[in-house]
Amino acid sequence: MTLSRRDGQAIFALVTTAYLVGYLWAIGQLAVGLGGFGITVVAEPLSVLGQSEGAFSYRPVARIALGQVTYLASLNTLIGGGVAALVGLNLSMSYLAWRQPAACGIGQSSSGVIAGLPALLSGSACCGPVVLLAVGIQASARC
Repeated sequence: MTLSRRDGQAIFALVTTAYLVGYLWAIGQLAVGLGGFGITVVAEPLSVLGQSEGAFSYRPVARIALGQVTYLASLNTLIGGGVAALVGLNLSMSYLAWRQPAACGIGQSSSGVIAGLPALLSGSACCGPVVLLAVGIQASARC
């Protein structure tokens, strides 16, 4: 229902795009380049596409330079796109619950935002440490 509304579509598109760009930036697949335009593809990209560099990290198959931005295309983009779509759906549903609480069976408008908090917090328990690891910050503590 949230994607049938124009405002829900806008929230979904904005959040999904921002999350994917942030994800690709954090893992080093999107970076400031040297300028210029061009595409470089590895030899046999289909065989390289599934080669792992680590846990859920895959080798790039193409380098795309678009002026000051360089993008490394890999299977990581598909993984990040899936997670970004889930985050976008979550936030667009939270927005719908806030704007139309009766559509979600919620009595008061303030409870719509509160209803989305458990999903956002549980997502951060899973995805938060992964983002910190991608950036290179150790967030674990020894007991």
